[in-house]
Amino acid sequence: SNRVEAWTRDVDFLLRQEGRPMVNLTGDRKHVRVMEADWRNTDKAVNWIKEEAINFTQPFVLYLGLNLPHPYPSPYAGENFGSSTFLTSPYWLEKVTYEAIKIPKWSSLSEMHPVDYYSSYTKNCTGKFTKQEVRNIRAFYYAMCAETDAMLGEIISALRDTGLLKKTIVIFTADHGELAMEHRQFYKMSMYEGSSHVPLLVMGPGVKEQQQVPNVVSLVDIYPTMLDIARIPVLQNLSGYSLVPLLRGRAENGVSPRGPRPSWVLSEFHGCNVNSSTYMLRTGKWKYIAYSDGHSVLPQLFDLTADPDELTNVAIKFPVIVHSLDKILRSIVNYPKVSSSVQEYNKRQFISWKQSLGQNYSNVIANLRWHQDWLKEPKKYENAIDKWL
Repeated sequence: SNRVEAWTRDVDFLLRQEGRPMVNLTGDRKHVRVMEADWRNTDKAVNWIKEEAINFTQPFVLYLGLNLPHPYPSPYAGENFGSSTFLTSPYWLEKVTYEAIKIPKWSSLSEMHPVDYYSSYTKNCTGKFTKQEVRNIRAFYYAMCAETDAMLGEIISALRDTGLLKKTIVIFTADHGELAMEHRQFYKMSMYEGSSHVPLLVMGPGVKEQQQVPNVVSLVDIYPTMLDIARIPVLQNLSGYSLVPLLRGRAENGVSPRGPRPSWVLSEFHGCNVNSSTYMLRTGKWKYIAYSDGHSVLPQLFDLTADPDELTNVAIKFPVIVHSLDKILRSIVNYPKVSSSVQEYNKRQFISWKQSLGQNYSNVIANLRWHQDWLKEPKKYENAIDKWL
């Protein structure tokens, strides 16, 4: 579903890709282990620390990947309709202070950026949501975060119980955030803070306590950081930079043989739920988002100090800053060329997929996540694809 939707993002149609975001309460006040698979993996990790790691004479690396606080599949919307259910139990929900939950400002559909409108539509968020629905989605998400937090607590307790905590570095991070109804969206695939600004917490020997590092850093920095911790030479051609100097509370300048870390962070996205290749450059208080070839879709510029909720695109107001940031972005990645390659790739992949199915392709699409929309007017959508091809 994701691939077919991403390949056809340039087709002139709108089709909902996800189930409507919703909440579901399960169990009672004693129901702690809602996400059973994650708890099983946490238990495995805890047992491994207590039974194996404790006997090692060499350093170890343990990686624990959790699915929470990712929304759950939505069976109500059909087997292939994505994950749009925020699920928790009263045990976790009671830990959330409802009154403290901020309701995001929703722009009217007519004033949304065209890429945001497409994302909101494909994510099934353009319909009417009451304030209570939005508050519930956010509350359930926070409750799911609390359950995730408890799993991390189990790992830290196991390290403490075995005496390993004082000589172990713990890194907690995520691959993306959750918009949780900000900007009329849930889920990810966006350069807004809710999606692209991820948690990064580090504790352990040599890490300065209670510090908040103001530098912008990237997930590509995790690999060289782990190499640095393990005293393995960091390859010169990596994109990332070790975070160890920052974690130790030292200035970075001149620390790396490759020179100081750049003052910017780059992110790009070419997948589903977005109808254009998207590039984000984050530096200082500015976030610059460029799309496609840089001309056919207008860019966005946000001043995160003055506008932390990213509600006001100031690209037209600050043309000099846009020009300067666009120049930096183009020096890192030739984004118009990349966007063009992605468009060609999408068309090639779709044609190959369509040919492999023969005349049956429309029926197959009707049974992917789009079936609710596609089945109403299949001819209209087939014609739109023919025109695109």
